[in-house]
Amino acid sequence: MWPFSSKKQLELPPFWWEYEDGFHQKLPDKVQENTFVVWDTETTGFRLDRDRMLCIGAVKLMNGSIAVKDSFEVYIHQEHYDAESAEIHGILRKGKRERISELEALKLFLGYIKNHVLVGHHVMFDVNMVNAALRRNGLPKLKNKTLDTGLLYKRTLLISNVLQKKEKYALDELAEKFSISKKDRHTALGDALITAIAFLRIVEKLTPRNLKDLIKKQDPPKFGL
Repeated sequence: MWPFSSKKQLELPPFWWEYEDGFHQKLPDKVQENTFVVWDTETTGFRLDRDRMLCIGAVKLMNGSIAVKDSFEVYIHQEHYDAESAEIHGILRKGKRERISELEALKLFLGYIKNHVLVGHHVMFDVNMVNAALRRNGLPKLKNKTLDTGLLYKRTLLISNVLQKKEKYALDELAEKFSISKKDRHTALGDALITAIAFLRIVEKLTPRNLKDLIKKQDPPKFGL
């Protein structure tokens, strides 16, 4: 838990309380009745103590379809910058894209995701990056349930028993497996779209009865007596 006193909680901004209030409402049981937010972040690196988010991109899945017109993309002004990571994501220090503050980006992102399930490829990296940003700005952690397409994809291999499972699968491998275009790869919104399509294909294979089953299906198998 985050070390917030009751006095500190009262000082949290209204947009946080609006986000938190959404979790008083129970998510639908059926997968098709849920809205999923599929997202990705582009960062200056992989260290939570030093690196920062440069961009957040997301799309919503509703009724088994991608709501392309309801996409989300923000670029964030940061003082920290890494030239090597820029070669991958292409976000330059003095680029022409409009950038907003980290706090404003968090406010917009929380308003977008509401209480919906967050879906990402190796999703906990993105969750941890956002949580680090929330903490820097005096806010509690994300409250959303999460689904990881990397873990879910491994469950489809258990069912098909075609390939020998690896510890991790890159997003590129899922794109190739499901014949998904990688035109906008290594942009936050582009990777979110690739992940969204892969997620839909994975759900088709897993055929979960309800959301609870889907969340369980991402867990690695447990072996024992």
